[in-house]
Amino acid sequence: MAAGPPDVERCGRPESAPPRSLSGSLGEVAALFLRLGMTAFGGPAAHIAMMRREVVERRRWFSDAEFLDLLGVANLLPGPSSTEMAIFLGYLRAGPLGLVVAGTLFIVPAMLMVLALAWAYVRYGTLPQAQSALYGVKPVIIAIVAQALWGLAGTAFRERWLALLAAAVAALYLFGWNVIALLVGAGAAAALARTGRGAVAAVPPLVGAAAAPAVPFSLAALFLTFLKIGAVTFGSGYVLLAFLRSDFVLRLRWLTDRQLIDAVAVGQFTPGPVFTTATFIGYLTGGLRGALAATLAIFLPGFVLVPLAYPLIPRIRRSPAAAAFLGGATAGALGLMAAVTWQLARAGIVNAVTAAIAVAAFGVLLRFRFNSAWLVAGGALVGAAVKVLGG
Repeated sequence: MAAGPPDVERCGRPESAPPRSLSGSLGEVAALFLRLGMTAFGGPAAHIAMMRREVVERRRWFSDAEFLDLLGVANLLPGPSSTEMAIFLGYLRAGPLGLVVAGTLFIVPAMLMVLALAWAYVRYGTLPQAQSALYGVKPVIIAIVAQALWGLAGTAFRERWLALLAAAVAALYLFGWNVIALLVGAGAAAALARTGRGAVAAVPPLVGAAAAPAVPFSLAALFLTFLKIGAVTFGSGYVLLAFLRSDFVLRLRWLTDRQLIDAVAVGQFTPGPVFTTATFIGYLTGGLRGALAATLAIFLPGFVLVPLAYPLIPRIRRSPAAAAFLGGATAGALGLMAAVTWQLARAGIVNAVTAAIAVAAFGVLLRFRFNSAWLVAGGALVGAAVKVLGG
């Protein structure tokens, strides 16, 4: 790791201001990202909007052009984009220690809240009161993921054939193909198509094992699985669902689909990164040690990749083949996201009432700039009311 933060590079943007060296105190970085970690509800887009308000408008640490350059870099890396944005901002403001402090303080408040909710879920999750709340929460989570998919599609599918690529990835995933192979294959197909060399052979025929026996739990397997997920998950935090389901529901068989939806619900109801879903799953499968190991593993790649990748990104962005690969991988990620949303909907939408909750939540999200945490709370209240009234 470098001795200090690099200058903010322009990444090929001729209209941007010249690079300038940034420096600040570790204390101001710690104070800002601890507060954001405790209050940043609403998902990655909301987190990034809050960061911009703080570091561009209020504190003027960065210009808009600089902030957009950093956001572009974060979107090119695997892992949670809003957490990596926090890591970038801390790194460029206060050096390597700023990187660690900003990222850690953005994650830890959410991790502690999720840990408390996981404990309560394990202890009380089978009680009628908790089940009543989850009855209404699950269709809301499906709506939130579907709305995120809807919003991302407009940006990702600027060319029609990318939508077809995403559909092919979704279909192959439903037939049992390996998640990582599909993402790499989609990226390779796009790169080959862009360079005019054809793309038919780009998707490797790697198929996941069907009906594999359950794997005995081990802390090492938990850690390595989340480390892999943190290192290869491109796109929205909701693409994480495809990896979680592929590994923990299908391959390891440590979770059910219903438990996975509950884990995502907890991630939605708390501030900070959606990837703290890992904390919940870690606690369900391995107690406190499992929660800490899962959290460390899934976020560790971001702390390593940010300082390593930053100097290389401008070069990568100028490469047509690399840009096409990333576009294809993003399209593939959305295809995975669509397939998993459909699979989880079968577990969370079980009758006309839950279908109505999902449709209503989706409509609200499309029409209004609504904090998803309030929708989750509303779904819990509706679910409890329906159960009380005998629905």
